[in-house]
Amino acid sequence: MLFDLKTFTLIHVAISLAGIASGFVVIYGLLAGRRFDGWTAFFLITTVATSATGFGFPLVHFGAPHWVGVISLVVLAVAIVARYALRLAGAWRRIYVICATLAFYLNVFVGVVQAFQKVPFLRALAPTQSEPPFLFTQLIVLAIFVALAVVAAVRFRIEPVRTPARAA
Repeated sequence: MLFDLKTFTLIHVAISLAGIASGFVVIYGLLAGRRFDGWTAFFLITTVATSATGFGFPLVHFGAPHWVGVISLVVLAVAIVARYALRLAGAWRRIYVICATLAFYLNVFVGVVQAFQKVPFLRALAPTQSEPPFLFTQLIVLAIFVALAVVAAVRFRIEPVRTPARAA
C-alpha cells in the first residue's frame, strides 16, 4: 500500500466528501435544467475515485460494501458513456440523469452507514444498523433520491452536448 491505513482512510473520506458536495451541485443543475460541465466532471471523477479507493482497504471477505462499490462503478460507467460518448442524445439524457442520481445516492448511502458506525450519538441509536433509526434514515434518504431522480429526469431537457463543427 502506498500510504498507511490512516492516511489512506483520510484520503478516501476527503474524496468521498468532495463527491457528495459536488453531487449536490450537479443535482441542483439537473433540477434547474443546467449542465454545469465542470462540476459534472468533478462529481464523476470524485465519485469514481470514491468507489475505486474503497477497494484499497484490507479485504477480509467480499461483502456488501464491495457490492455497493461494484454497482456504483457500473452505474458511473453508464453515466459517463451517456454524458460524454453519447452526448445526452435521445434516451441517453434520462439514462444519464438516473445514473448520476443513483451514483450520488450510493455515495450518500455509504455516508449514512459510516455516520452510524463512527458518530457516537448515531452509533448509540443503532449499534448493529438493523434498528429503526438507521432503517428509517436510509428509507428517508432513498425516498428523497427517488423523488430527485424523477423530477430531474423530467426537468433536465437541455440540448445534447455538441462538438464544434470542423472547418473544411
